[in-house]
Parts: sequence; structure tokens; C-alpha cells
Amino acid sequence: MTTAVYAAGAVCWRYIDGKLHVLVIHRTVYGDVTIPKGKVDPGESLPQTAVREIQEETGLAVDLGVPLGVSRYPLPSGREKIVHYWAAEVGEKAVQRSTFKPNAEVAALEWVTPKRARGYLTYEPDVEILDNFTALVEQGVTETFSITVLRHGKAVGRGGFDGPDASRPLSARGVDQAAGLVDTLTAWGPKRIVSSPAVRCVTTVTPLAAATGIEIKRDAGISQEAFEAGEAEVRRVVGKRVRAGKSAVICSHGPVLPDIMRELALATGTPLGTYATDAAELEPGAFSVVHLSATNQGSGIISIETHAPRA
Repeated sequence: MTTAVYAAGAVCWRYIDGKLHVLVIHRTVYGDVTIPKGKVDPGESLPQTAVREIQEETGLAVDLGVPLGVSRYPLPSGREKIVHYWAAEVGEKAVQRSTFKPNAEVAALEWVTPKRARGYLTYEPDVEILDNFTALVEQGVTETFSITVLRHGKAVGRGGFDGPDASRPLSARGVDQAAGLVDTLTAWGPKRIVSSPAVRCVTTVTPLAAATGIEIKRDAGISQEAFEAGEAEVRRVVGKRVRAGKSAVICSHGPVLPDIMRELALATGTPLGTYATDAAELEPGAFSVVHLSATNQGSGIISIETHAPRA
């Protein structure tokens, strides 16, 4: 079986003089016009690749937003190329700090309206991804934030630990999972980290906190002890994060995750469905990224993407 080639990229967007523009790149060698993207490096996750490739091709540092779909097409070699895309808002600071210079790969960058971009793009799969982005714009969904629901990494089993359950540490695999989460979770630019006070949860997000400089907010309202005692305060914790409108990571326990997803749906006026159950069924070290509108949080959950543990 021929192995597929995986890649990732994003539709980068910003407002110029009050009008929405997207970024297209003019490639040097191929003489084509495309959406920024590139192949996955060994050991990378797809979100990590998208952020790195945009930085390398355009000089822009971005955080990912809503997923926009996947393109599949054959390469001349006969292998299939599979490209995952997200939306990515580009702030003025990112534009000012851009390190782009014309080079052997990219000859020029151009900010154009989506309508003009549709006529510019060389490849039909790129046009389809742009159309997915345009559909969100037409729904009034451009500025978004995400709440990442994370299950703690693999912990030492209860039978192998002599002490309070909240003090159970991560296993060696769990420690590796915690370290492996950092480069992927930072792709969405979290601004807050909220964790159950349990050692296995706090330890899971400690590498992320160290990498980002974000202080871990320990909240017993999402602890397993509170949940089992019927004293959990999931609605308070989730409601605060939704009202804040800033991307955040919430780390908790398997039994608590369904309530967290349920409260995210209720807080945003989203009808409950099997999607919430599926997004909460996470193995240790896995997470679901819930995307919400920053301008109309009552418009419901825009999309959810679930990622398996890296280790």
C-alpha cells in the first residue's frame, strides 16, 4: 500500500479598511497561487504543522481557529496528498512582526477579498477550502475562540498507589503524554489553563503552563472527588470560561468530561446530541477542541475536533 503524504495549512484572514481579506501566496518555482500549507515533519501533529508552515512561508505567527476541512488529491508519484486546514485570524501585531522576504519557495504574499481569491487560486481543492471559510463568514462566524477539554494523562493505577486518589501521579507514559501535548495545544493559543486540583491533572498541564507562562488555575469544582460527592460545580467553571471569550484549556477526569461538554452546549444554546457524548469519550491524554463564536456566543458550538494522545 502506498503511504499518503500528510500536510496542513490555514486560510489566514484579517480586516483591511473594514473589509475581510484572506492571504494567498505566489509560489516561486511552480508559478501558482495557493493557500499557505506544507508537509508534516516527523513527530509533528497536524495543528503544529499548520502553525509552523504558516510561519515559515509567510513570516506570520498565528493561532488556529475553526477547522475548515480536508483536501485529498493524487500526486504525480501516485501517492495521495491529504491536507488539513483551519482558519487563522492574523492580528495587526503579527503583520507588523512578519519576517517574510521573497525567497526560493514563495515569491510574494497578497491580501485579497475572498471573491478575488477564488479567481486567483490555481487549484480546485484550495477553492473548496476557501468556500468552506466563506460559508462561515456568511453565517457571521469569523472571530472565534476555543475551549479545549482535556483528559489528564495516563496515571498510576489505584491498585498500585497507596494514598489519596487525588494524589495519584502520572505514570511514565502519562508524563510523556503531558510533554507531547505542548506543541499541539499551543497551536490554538490558549490564554487560560484550568485544572482539577488532582495531581494527575495538574501534572498533565504543567508542561503547557511552563511553555506559555500561563498560571494554572486549580478549581475543585471539576475534581473527581466533587463529582462523586455530587458537589461538582461544572456549570460555574464552564460558564466563566464561555463568558470570558478567551481560548482556554480545561483539564479534568473521565467521569466529569460528559458534564463539561453538556454545560458547553447549554451555555451556548446548542442542542444536545451524540456529538457531545462522542467528544467527551476521551482516553487519557486525549482532548476535544470546542470552537465558539467570540462575537455571538449564544450562536452555538461551531465545531468540535477531537485529538488522540501523542504518546
